[in-house]
Amino acid sequence: MSEEKIPEVEEQSFQKAWGLKKMADRWRSSHIHCQWQMTLSQRRNPYATLRMQVTMAQELALANKQLLMVRQAALHQLFEKEHRQYQQELNQMGKAFYVERL
Repeated sequence: MSEEKIPEVEEQSFQKAWGLKKMADRWRSSHIHCQWQMTLSQRRNPYATLRMQVTMAQELALANKQLLMVRQAALHQLFEKEHRQYQQELNQMGKAFYVERL
């Protein structure tokens, strides 16, 4: 490269680096501002945070209860299916379950 182009290339790289530094500084200040706003809103309204936590705990408890009911129903269906299968196998062998009739 000629001596005239070296300062021009250095100037361009300096401008790019300066632009990146300014962009990083803007992002950092924006990030700090957002964090400050979040902590400010949390300090301003702690009861809203508590209500949200209580609501989330209640929803989680209800979801666990619903999941338990679904699993119990699936297990019940599985037992019924296996019972019918055993009855069919025993009928094929000429045997049966003892069923007390009233």
